[in-house]
Amino acid sequence: MDAQVDTQAHDLLSRVGDIELTMLLEAIYLRYHQDFRGYARASLKRRIAQSLYKFGCPTISRLQERLLHEPTTFTEFLRFITVQVSEMFRDPSFFRSMREVVIPHLATYPSVKIWVAGCSSGEEAYSYAILLKEEGLLDRTIIYATDISSQNLEQAQAGVYAQERIAQFTQNYQRAGGRSSFSDYYAAAYGAATLDRSLKAKLVFSDHSLSTDSVFTEVQLVSCRNVLIYFGDALQDRAIGLFRESLCRKGFLGLGSRETLRFAADAAAFIDVVRAERIYQKC
Repeated sequence: MDAQVDTQAHDLLSRVGDIELTMLLEAIYLRYHQDFRGYARASLKRRIAQSLYKFGCPTISRLQERLLHEPTTFTEFLRFITVQVSEMFRDPSFFRSMREVVIPHLATYPSVKIWVAGCSSGEEAYSYAILLKEEGLLDRTIIYATDISSQNLEQAQAGVYAQERIAQFTQNYQRAGGRSSFSDYYAAAYGAATLDRSLKAKLVFSDHSLSTDSVFTEVQLVSCRNVLIYFGDALQDRAIGLFRESLCRKGFLGLGSRETLRFAADAAAFIDVVRAERIYQKC
C-alpha cells in the first residue's frame, strides 16, 4: 500500500510540474514574446532544472515570479534555455563538404548572403567567415548570425574566446581542410584569443526567433546546426518553412549531424547534396 501511495504521489508531483512548466512558458511568451512552447519537453525540463539550481528557486512557480519581475534574470535565463554547446569548425567533415561541394556553387553569385540561425556565441559564423576568406568569397559576402539571447549575441560580436579552446578550434580547422595556419586569424593575450577584425567586418549579429519571427532577407545558404533537435515537431516544421522561404532557388541548407528533413512538412522542397553531412539544396 505504501508503494502505491508513493507512486501516486510521484505521479501527482509530475503532473503539477507539467502544469507549472506550461504556465511558465505561457507567462514568458506574454511578458517577453519569447516562445518556447514548441520546444521538445524532455530537453526543456532538463534546462529548466538547471535554471532552478542556478537561481536558487525551489519550484517552477517561484522561478516564474522572478522572471516576470526581473528582466535581468530573464536575460540570464535565456542562456540556460538556448543552445550553448558550440565550437569553431564543429564536425570538420561538414565544413570540408561545404568547402568542396557548396562553395563552388556560391562562387557563381556576384554577391553572397548566408544566414547562421541559432548562432549561440558565434563560433559557427566565424568558421564560415574563415572558410569564405580562404576561398576568396568573403569580400562579397554578408553573414547574418542570429540568436534569441542578447548575451550570446554580445559575446559573438566581441569574437573573444578562452585561450584553452584554441587547441580544439585549431584541430577542427585543420581537419576541415584549412589552407593556412589557424593562428593567422586571432591574436592571443591575457588568456584569451580575439578573432581578426577582417572576419568581424562581414558579420551582422541580430536578434531573431525561429518561434515567432519571419524571414528577413533572401540568402544562398542557411546553416542551422544542432538547434532543431531541441524543437518539437511543429516548431521544426515552422523553422524549416522559414529556411525554405529565405533560400533562393538552388540555395543550400546545412543541418546538424542528428537532424534531418526526412519527416518535415517541406521535405519535398529539398534534395540531398551530401546526405551524410545533412547538406540539402532547395529545388
